[in-house]
Amino acid sequence: MDNRPIGLLDSGDGGFSVVKKVIKKLPEESTIFIGDNAHMPYGDKSKEKVIELTRHSVNFLLSRDVKLIIFACNTATAAAMSTIQKEIKLQIIGVIQSGSLAAARTTENKKVAVSATPVTIASHAYKNEIQFRDPEIEVTELATPKLAPLVEAEEDYNTNLRVVKESLKPLQGKDFDTFVLGCTHYPLIQKEFEEALPDDVSIVDPADQVAQYTFNVMRRDGLFAAPGSVARHEYYTTGDVEKFERMGQSFLDQPNLKAKHVDTENM
Repeated sequence: MDNRPIGLLDSGDGGFSVVKKVIKKLPEESTIFIGDNAHMPYGDKSKEKVIELTRHSVNFLLSRDVKLIIFACNTATAAAMSTIQKEIKLQIIGVIQSGSLAAARTTENKKVAVSATPVTIASHAYKNEIQFRDPEIEVTELATPKLAPLVEAEEDYNTNLRVVKESLKPLQGKDFDTFVLGCTHYPLIQKEFEEALPDDVSIVDPADQVAQYTFNVMRRDGLFAAPGSVARHEYYTTGDVEKFERMGQSFLDQPNLKAKHVDTENM
């Protein structure tokens, strides 16, 4: 048994979509989530910069004595995970591997579309992972740089829908039956994606599979908290605390959620 918390990191508010699924799957587990809102978005930064920023968040979580770390950020997973895995002993779980597995299992016509940040798309991480599981699957990759900042801006539904539809225009005429939300910000506007995509397209949220994989890893390694443990959830941001709290309260349905500011670059 291990009562230490699960650590999660993201470039901003998108990680709440993973936190939500992890809490639901593992209700007795404590969590610590750090959103690097001060440096969001990661999707337009160089790989080296993403590694640097992700390393700051990892070091913060290590200082909080977490028992494993979930990269609740596709860009960090694509650009930094393989590097940081070599630097620390702690188990790291990424969203891309989990999302790719779910997509490969979901598609029936073996045609999958992935929408993500420019860095994630440029890495071809989803394409490589999906085709590793089934080489016959055709993967269409689409960089949608406007969408993560859109979520952070807290726009209204109609504005979100308009930008989502504009961003997905290059997919028109593509015969895919499965669509991957390749950025953890995107599930926060999933209703807009559902409206913009054809009714017969299945939407994959990698967070679902991440939560299940985390459960499997913890069972394998004996990392579950002791039965009857009271879960505690801590939230930190490098950016605007009030805005971060507002997003968390809304998406996690936790009206009393409180967050703290942290400067991960000067710890």
